[in-house]
Amino acid sequence: MNSQNLTTWLHQQRRRHFLTQCSSGLGAIALSGLMSDHAAAADRTSADPLALRLPHFDPSAKAVIHLFMAGAPSQLEMFDNKPLLTELSGKPLPPSVIGGQRYAFIQPDAAVMGPQFDFAKHGECGAEISSAMPHLSSIVDDICLVRSMHTDQFNHAPAQIFMNTGFSQPGRPSLGSWLLYGLGSETRDLPSFVVMSTGDGISGGAALWSSGFLPTIYTGVQFRSQGEPILNVATPNGISEAVQQDTFSVINQLNRHRLQQVSDPEIATRIASFEMAARLQVSAPELMDLSSETEDTLNLYGCEPENPSFARACLLARRMVQRGVRYVSIIHSGWDAHSNVKGNVQNNAKNTDQASAALVSDLKRQGMLDDTLVVWGGEFGRTPMVESNPSLGRAAGRDHHPQAFTVWLAGGGVKPGMTFGATDDFGFHVTENPVHIHDLQATILHCLGLNHERLTFHHAGRDFRLTDVHGNVVKEILV
Repeated sequence: MNSQNLTTWLHQQRRRHFLTQCSSGLGAIALSGLMSDHAAAADRTSADPLALRLPHFDPSAKAVIHLFMAGAPSQLEMFDNKPLLTELSGKPLPPSVIGGQRYAFIQPDAAVMGPQFDFAKHGECGAEISSAMPHLSSIVDDICLVRSMHTDQFNHAPAQIFMNTGFSQPGRPSLGSWLLYGLGSETRDLPSFVVMSTGDGISGGAALWSSGFLPTIYTGVQFRSQGEPILNVATPNGISEAVQQDTFSVINQLNRHRLQQVSDPEIATRIASFEMAARLQVSAPELMDLSSETEDTLNLYGCEPENPSFARACLLARRMVQRGVRYVSIIHSGWDAHSNVKGNVQNNAKNTDQASAALVSDLKRQGMLDDTLVVWGGEFGRTPMVESNPSLGRAAGRDHHPQAFTVWLAGGGVKPGMTFGATDDFGFHVTENPVHIHDLQATILHCLGLNHERLTFHHAGRDFRLTDVHGNVVKEILV
C-alpha cells in the first residue's frame, strides 16, 4: 500500500470511528433531523408497541365491528330499488349507459333483470329496504345507508383486499392494523384486532387482516369457529404451571436482552405474543363461554351457543368490544351470485340479517352503540343485467359491478336514519354524493379520532397511509 492510499485508508477509519463513537455528535444530529418526522412511528415499535396513544382529536367511536360480506351482495335485491329495471326486464340497457364497460361473464348487450324482491319504506326515516331483510327493516332508524359506494376493482380478491387495506395487492396494512398502530390497545387480556370467518372461503385470504409492512404485532388474530378459539395457546399435556412460568420467565429475559441490543420491533412483537398467549389461557375460554348470556339475548341474535354461525360471531363481537377489543372483523363469504341471485340473497340473508340487526339493537340497549361503529357491506355491487351462461350452468344471476353498490353504518358518530347518495334509474352509475373506498376508510379513521393524512408509516423510502394519496371524510353522514 503506497503512502497516499495509506493516508486515505487511515482517514476513512478515523471518520468511521468518530461517527460510530460520537452517537451524540454530528451523526446523531444529522440522523435526528432526518428522522424527526418519524419519531412517533419509531416509538410505536419500541418495548411496548401496544401502549395506548392519544388520537389526533376527540373520537366519536372507540371500536369498530366490520361485518364484511365477502363475495359482493346484490344491492339491487336489498337496498337500491329500481322499478325501471322491472319495466325493462328482458331488454338490453341503452349502450350510452354501459359505455365501454367490460364484464367477465356477460356481454354488454345482456338483458336487464328486475329486482327479485319487493321493496317498502320503513321506520320514521322512510328508508327503502327489500323483503329479503325483514330484521334490518326494523332498525332503519338506527342506521345510515350509503347507496353511492364505488371502487376501482372488479375481481373479488383485489377488491376485498382494496376494501380492507386501501390497495389492491397483498402487502399493505389492513384497517384494523392501522387502528391498532395509531391508537394502541385498551386490553391486555385479548388481541385488540380479532378476525372471525363464517360462510365459504375468502378470496382475499389473510391479506384482509395482515399488518403488511407494519410490525407483525398489529396483525389481526383469527379466532376459530370450533374447538380452541386460538391454536397453540393451551398448556401442553405434562407441563405444570410452575414449569410453564419458569419457561416464560427465561424466554422473556432473553428476548428483552436481545431487544435492548438490536431494537428490532419483531422482538417486541414476540415478547407481546408470549405474554398475550399466557393471558389468553384464561381470557379466551371466558370470552367464548356464552352461558352468562340470557335466553332473550341468544334469541335476539338467533344464536345457538354450541353451533358456529354468523349469529354466534356477532354476539362474540359485542362481548369482545365490551372487553376492550379495538377492531373486530367478521367475514361472511358466499355472496357471489353469478347464478340464482334470488336464492343467493335469501340464503345469505337468512344467515346474517337477524344477527346484524340484533348486534345494533344489543349495542344500543347496552349503551355501547354511541361509541361502537358498525360497518356492513361487501367489496363491490352486482350488475343490473342478468348473467345466464348454460355452458357454466348459470342462470338468473348478476355479474360484478364496481361502479355502484351500498353499505350501511351504525353508531360511532354516524347519523342514524339517513340515506346518503343515489344511483341512476338503472342502478348502474352513482349520480349523487359518490363515496369511494378511500373515502369510507378516511371516515372510519375519523370516527376513531384519526386524521387519515397524518396516520402514516415510513416504508421503502416514503410515508404510506391507509388511503394512499386519496380519500375525503364523508362529513355529511357524521353527527
